[in-house]
Amino acid sequence: MDLFPLALGTLLGAVGELTDDDFDRPSGCEGWLVRDLVCHLVTDAQDVLITLVTPTADPVTHDEVTYWRVSHAPADDPLSALTVRLAAAYGEPWLLKHHVDDVGQAALRAAELADPTLKVSTGDMVLCTSGYLGAYVWEWTLHHLDLVAHLPHLEGPPPRALARCRQTLERIAGPFPSGFSDVDVLLVGTGRRAATERERAELGDLEIPFVLG
Repeated sequence: MDLFPLALGTLLGAVGELTDDDFDRPSGCEGWLVRDLVCHLVTDAQDVLITLVTPTADPVTHDEVTYWRVSHAPADDPLSALTVRLAAAYGEPWLLKHHVDDVGQAALRAAELADPTLKVSTGDMVLCTSGYLGAYVWEWTLHHLDLVAHLPHLEGPPPRALARCRQTLERIAGPFPSGFSDVDVLLVGTGRRAATERERAELGDLEIPFVLG
């Protein structure tokens, strides 16, 4: 529960530091500019708000790791093109910054007030609130890396969130070499950058990248 506000709060802070020119720079999400990624964060925060007010008495079916659907193929998200159109519709970058901060801060408050043992429903899954918020530590942290991929003047995700996300990926894929930093594990393990020849040799038979979505 404590990593959710840390990861999201730090991400919102980074978005707040964006200049107008930054919005037209590429992000770490293939095919998306920074403005498209920030627009996606609006949708993410809205999803959190919706899920936290969707309690259920059904048994828990997923946790913070199994929440993510895993594949070894590129993600095919039918909403990706819609996100790009929505981002362009904002026009002025300050409007998008205001909206993501508005719903993001609301998601932070909702998470702070949430009962961690309450069961919530999202899609075809049921999770404890703590598990659901834990799953979103992955979302915030990976997209924070995407945000700063071509913006070196911005601060990256907090180390504790990076370490947790590494644990999440290693629970799915298996352990990465100890010489890999947490950032390298996440970037290489999710296909955000190609492994170097040396890294590929160290990875051995570990199958990458993993696409979680």
